[in-house]
Amino acid sequence: MPGDESPLARTRRARRVDRALAVRYPDAHCELDFTSPFELLVATVLSAQTTDVRVNLTTPILFARYPDAAALAAANPEEVEEILKPTGFFRAKTRSVMGLSQALVERFGGEVPGRLKDLVTLPGVGRKTANVVLGNAFGIPGITTDTHVMRLSKRLGYTTSDDPLVVEQELGALLPRRDWTMASHRLIFHGRRTCFARKPACGACPVASLCPSAGIGEIDPVKAAAMVKP
Repeated sequence: MPGDESPLARTRRARRVDRALAVRYPDAHCELDFTSPFELLVATVLSAQTTDVRVNLTTPILFARYPDAAALAAANPEEVEEILKPTGFFRAKTRSVMGLSQALVERFGGEVPGRLKDLVTLPGVGRKTANVVLGNAFGIPGITTDTHVMRLSKRLGYTTSDDPLVVEQELGALLPRRDWTMASHRLIFHGRRTCFARKPACGACPVASLCPSAGIGEIDPVKAAAMVKP
């Protein structure tokens, strides 16, 4: 399909896919718990190489002790490491969240900036993390190029690249800017619940008829439906 597909046809198909995923996942949302931009920023950094569930079990303990950037910047690193240990790579994550907290205090008055160019100057914060924060804490549309979005963008024939920036640009060009944040959530939900990395549940996929990779996974409708996660 993508090989001989015109840019207009690809755009139309991508928007049909997004509409179909909106029907399948009407409650798609950021699955990291947060009550402020700072909490979301820290939670997103901690989510690397672990699950959102694990992060959501850890952050209430962290934020109860260190509720803002000033508190976390002044923390004892060993105490932070002990809290973050369940998330994996806890020493590096401690350096990142304390470093970004110190940068927020020193350069932004302790507040999380609402611009991508400022966010990506913070330790441990790249475009993916910045777009999560902008889209979900500030309402500024962004494409989140996490592992699911990267995988599904290739499977759906939106891109052939493994470069997150290229995928962000190519996926963003297919969808209205206002839909970027929610489209990212829907792709993430689909990747976690149906379009799995090892064996997707193709027979239970709402966009199989629009997907050039349809059939690479389980095609039996009954077996596929049993694979789908709630």
